[in-house]
Amino acid sequence: MKNQTISHFRDIHVHAATVQQWSQDYSQLTAGSAESTLMQLTTAGCHLFLEQINQRVVQNGVAPRGKMCFAVPINVPGSIRMQGRDVDDSSLFFLHGGEEFMFHMPMGMELLSITFERELFEQALEQTASAKELNLLLRQPVIKVSPQRFAQARRRLLALFSQALADDDLDSTRDREREMVLEQAMLGELLQLMTDPACDKQQRSPSSTRSFIVEKCHRLTTTEMINVPSVIELCQRLQVSRRTVQNSFRAVAETTPLNYLRSVRLNGVRRALMSTRACDLSIGDAAAQWGFYHLSHFAAEYQELFAELPSQTARAAISGFARG
Repeated sequence: MKNQTISHFRDIHVHAATVQQWSQDYSQLTAGSAESTLMQLTTAGCHLFLEQINQRVVQNGVAPRGKMCFAVPINVPGSIRMQGRDVDDSSLFFLHGGEEFMFHMPMGMELLSITFERELFEQALEQTASAKELNLLLRQPVIKVSPQRFAQARRRLLALFSQALADDDLDSTRDREREMVLEQAMLGELLQLMTDPACDKQQRSPSSTRSFIVEKCHRLTTTEMINVPSVIELCQRLQVSRRTVQNSFRAVAETTPLNYLRSVRLNGVRRALMSTRACDLSIGDAAAQWGFYHLSHFAAEYQELFAELPSQTARAAISGFARG
């Protein structure tokens, strides 16, 4: 039976934890109160969600196993990187189930994600005349398609999603039939985009060096939380100049390395606070776990990024921030 929800959040971590089936963390990179909307719908064969966030966010995690995961950018309001690839307004995103990912989402972006059960998608794929070509194409995380066709498909996909959300008739005798119609319509739109003659089946989009540098710095910062490497140390480890690192962060995340990496760490503290009770983890200990040892400086930086003090952040007992 179809399950649907429409939610509004004032915190990206609660937003991320509410997305069904996905194991992922969101880190807010721009300063100010977060406001976001998440609409999701689940059928027997697919999970769809439409999200919009007012702040710049970096998402990283693992795609749900046993799935074939697509995403359609509804708008492209700034610099976007998906798996290190440049994205334009006629790019389709794709992940295999179980694949690690990193996605840089600009302020105000709206994204429609469509995740199919692998078996359902492969059955539909086998019925196309170019299944072998499409399997090669699906090795790419960013698939560039015809801009005109993409705009048309985007409108139809949004209309299908909106219509399904608005459908309150849950008569069990017809519900699965409507689910199957929705699933086949979504599959049809995506397969038509990729089989279109205007879509280059041989396209290859390698990850950029700049994206590699940002991702490597991000991962080093989150794995070495207590002894966080400085920007100079990161340059030495990656054997690149400071200017190269600066330019990489400007191009990929539209900020400086210092601001980006500090924001990622502050988000780590926020997740720690929201997932624990105050009696189990103090603010000072949570900050120290992420390399913040001067509490007054930490509190000021935290407030600047999230528009609230650490002491105002809802803890686990009342926030409901827990992964299902």
